[in-house]
Amino acid sequence: MNRSAAIASAFGHFSCAKQCCKNLWFLSNRFLSHPPDPEQSNSAGYPLPVEDVGTLIIGGGQAGLAMSHMLSQRGIPHCVLEQHRIAERWHSERWIGLRFQFPNWSILLPDFPFRHCNPDGFAKGSEIADFITSYAAFTKAPVRCGVKVTALRPAGNPSGFVADTSRGPIQATNVVVATGPYQRPTVPSIPLGDNSVFQLHANTYKSPDQLPPGAVLVVGSGASGAQIAEELQLAGRRVYLSVGRHRRLPRRYCGRDLIWWLSELGLDRTTAEQRGPHKTLPLITGAYGGHTVDFRDFAKQGITLLGRVLAAQDGKLEIASDLRANLEYGDAAYAEFLDRVDRHVDANRLDLPSDPAARTERPEPACVTEPISQLDLRTAAVKSLIWATGYALDFDWIKFPVFDSLGEPNHRGGVTKVPGLYFLGLQWLSKLTSSFLSGVGDDAARLADHIAARKMT
Repeated sequence: MNRSAAIASAFGHFSCAKQCCKNLWFLSNRFLSHPPDPEQSNSAGYPLPVEDVGTLIIGGGQAGLAMSHMLSQRGIPHCVLEQHRIAERWHSERWIGLRFQFPNWSILLPDFPFRHCNPDGFAKGSEIADFITSYAAFTKAPVRCGVKVTALRPAGNPSGFVADTSRGPIQATNVVVATGPYQRPTVPSIPLGDNSVFQLHANTYKSPDQLPPGAVLVVGSGASGAQIAEELQLAGRRVYLSVGRHRRLPRRYCGRDLIWWLSELGLDRTTAEQRGPHKTLPLITGAYGGHTVDFRDFAKQGITLLGRVLAAQDGKLEIASDLRANLEYGDAAYAEFLDRVDRHVDANRLDLPSDPAARTERPEPACVTEPISQLDLRTAAVKSLIWATGYALDFDWIKFPVFDSLGEPNHRGGVTKVPGLYFLGLQWLSKLTSSFLSGVGDDAARLADHIAARKMT
């Protein structure tokens, strides 16, 4: 080895040793001041280095992907974390026979319409899952799957965040929480006192064959409860359906789908401030070609309608006497919508067919005129109970004071009072369609502009 090479080699070893000493000093000080969390450490027990991603998006569903696309268009570096796989809930928490509530022609994400053969048809749940997964590929979203965020906490600097994850801590200047509105399935604390009844939440229901032989009680009359009850009845099951307060709207009216009318009337742009106190979304279905939901029709087909389930003791359910009132509440929303459409058609002289059949009143079934006040599960041979009772938000992992007494985030259009912390994809985030596939992009674009403006300051 010549003299120059020897000097270079010696200097290289010296630099390497010097850097190793620095690393050891850093790790020892950090280890002593912040003992490592086993989930945040490598196999040797040392804390993992903190990665800085600029803007962090938590959630790899429709909202997170739309947000990623909008940030990419603005040249803002970011990363998307998804604890499972893209569109996980559409893959694993939907039943086989589910049909999307919106017609194919209306399904789109920013710059990416849904490919279909029948514009007026209604997609399967699996097709929506594939659509969202394809969108991730189309946008080239920087998604890391299989990474769970266990906590979001303040960083050591004056403005910033640290996300503790299953792959180590990640630091960011901005965080967009895009985990969606369907996080924790809710089940009322009503002990049946009968362990022979098979119980499950709608998010784990797959098909009628999944249930043991016998009658089925479906508690909850939202979109999921209505579709599942109808599917079970058509499969030959005896079905009881507990009906709560709901806002039903026509699937079609005067030759146009409801989604077309929402846009025509400007109702899809109804803001959260204009909404009023009720957050309930319209009750519609895409099942069996799409039809207007009137629970009196369900009763005519053989489904027994009940009021809300109040309590249970020794296998006997106490049923509220509110069935008629709940149906009438839905009727009022329905009639008000038809009246609004009629006024719009007349005022704008739209050339559309009349639809008198839409106002046909159904006779009250016996389960309404003579309501059931108590349901004995054994006598009724009910062997399965499906809780179609919705979901609750679950943000306990976010360590910032941005929540109200109910655990819901305080925000204005997704922007919180904590600089750099945002929410996206929640129902009524800014308007009616905020949680819809076709509406989440508008909110994502607005939040991306807000993040870009922060970067400039």
